[in-house]
Amino acid sequence: MFVTVETAARTAPASVIVAIDGPAGTGKSSTSKAVAAKLGFGYLDTGAQYRAITWWMLANDIDVSDPQAVAVVVDKPVIESGTEPGAPTITVDGTDVSGPIRTQDVTSAVSAVSAVPEVRARITGLQRSIAAAATPGIVVEGRDIGTTVLPDADLKIFLTASPEARAARRSGELKGKEATDLAATQAALAKRDAADSSRKASPLAKADDAVEVDTTDLTLDQVIECVVTLVEEKRTA
Repeated sequence: MFVTVETAARTAPASVIVAIDGPAGTGKSSTSKAVAAKLGFGYLDTGAQYRAITWWMLANDIDVSDPQAVAVVVDKPVIESGTEPGAPTITVDGTDVSGPIRTQDVTSAVSAVSAVPEVRARITGLQRSIAAAATPGIVVEGRDIGTTVLPDADLKIFLTASPEARAARRSGELKGKEATDLAATQAALAKRDAADSSRKASPLAKADDAVEVDTTDLTLDQVIECVVTLVEEKRTA
């Protein structure tokens, strides 16, 4: 299913919204997709949306180090997010960018682009519209979902893990020329954490009412079961 900020509208008043935040390498994507599939919910990778707009900036030779240059063109790309957990998609101006947005070039630039207030306003509006239209519910993953995007989410979860575990997981996701050693990956994650946590617009942070889950010593199945249990408890409370 595709929902754009221009067409989205709430279709069911009882939609359950689950916000899952945390830094890279904590298992957010794998956990969120699996939880959504188990519950029959939609799934939204908000990070992919920021990567998509970053990819568009780079593809159109916008100077991503110049916030004003980024802000001027922020409304030009049409970004659509598929919310099927088994096959989430992301397109920009009708082009599938699920592969290109994962390149190192995009990874290196996404923090700078995401820090631009006009970018966050544009993408946050899109995310809220998609969440509002979800039925019977949606799992939304990102870095500022519980604190900024959806502060009234029914359940907020903040995933954490040790730097070593995060680096190992992220390095394992990279292939070919994009692969790096663990030390380099850990350094890159630390740099991204610092940028995301210190930005003025919607920094990475745990919401006061979020449940923190440390995934360092847990298998993916254990993390999924933990989150599903939390959702079910919330739904029956």
